[in-house]
Amino acid sequence: MNTKEKILKYLEKKKSVTGKELSEFLGISRQAINKHLKELISNGRVAKEGTTKGVVYRYPVAKRRVQSVKRFGKEYFLQGIEEHKVFRELMTFLNLKSELSKNTLDIGNYAFTEILNNAIEHSESRKSHVEVSLDQYRFNFRIRDFGIGIFYSIFTKFNLLDENAAIGELIKGKTTTMKEKHSGEGIFFTSKSADIVSFRSHKINLIFDNQKKDVFVEEKKFIKGTEVDFSISRRSGRRLDKLFTEFAPEEFEYRFEKTRVLVKLFKKDCISRSEAKRLLSKLDKFREIILDFEGVKSIGQGFADEIFRVFRNAHPDMIIKTENLSPSLKQIINHVVDNKKII
Repeated sequence: MNTKEKILKYLEKKKSVTGKELSEFLGISRQAINKHLKELISNGRVAKEGTTKGVVYRYPVAKRRVQSVKRFGKEYFLQGIEEHKVFRELMTFLNLKSELSKNTLDIGNYAFTEILNNAIEHSESRKSHVEVSLDQYRFNFRIRDFGIGIFYSIFTKFNLLDENAAIGELIKGKTTTMKEKHSGEGIFFTSKSADIVSFRSHKINLIFDNQKKDVFVEEKKFIKGTEVDFSISRRSGRRLDKLFTEFAPEEFEYRFEKTRVLVKLFKKDCISRSEAKRLLSKLDKFREIILDFEGVKSIGQGFADEIFRVFRNAHPDMIIKTENLSPSLKQIINHVVDNKKII
């Protein structure tokens, strides 16, 4: 019998219990109990009643009123549409002002309008399908267009090797195929603001999991156009203003002049100068870059030299920082910068 089955059996016997009771009965942490309960509540198998310290869980839920998932779904023709009006429509329909914390509402508004605007301006699609759901814990939206695809668009307009190469350009920020209309910040900040958000197009699914502080790519079945899935807690502690301040700080006049690049998305074994040049492409737009080497197994001396000597000498005013460098990688970098301490 798994943990969820044990919870249900205990609830069937007791009818009403607290999280503390369940934790003591099963001998696992409150955090682990809450994880199982959230799934059971979302599936309608457990009812949650009360708030904060007065919360109790009940069974059977069939005899009691269970909060249902609220949904909004609509297809829009993109020509002439205004993204803020669409958000206002769904906000009214789902009563988001009352259902979400101010933090979550601000983030949801920003992310939704940025993604829908991308579909309007870039997708070359006639229409877009919008789905929004609100369950007991989370605010979720999905925006799907049927156009050229986000990675294909970047790949072709920047003359990259393939669609996979577009992933690296996208995560840097300031990447836009319409410079006259966009700064390229929208997707960057949207990817940082969610609990989890994915960008799926053709066979690529790019996932930003900010709860695990990870970014990863998986291959999926081909779909036409772009599909963005965004999810965040209804009571998120994440704040949009703090996110902007982190990457557009006061010392940079509140401009988006700072970015973070996950090196492993380019290649886990980074050897050559050409690979370094690909990584550095368009990063000269920033005043500070953070290179995160999490998951990178090895780097070549040519790769290190191109970044930490050649590129740095060409941009002496730029701040280059590193994170998650293993001792072996740090040794290679220190060697090419004449044993000067790297930041």
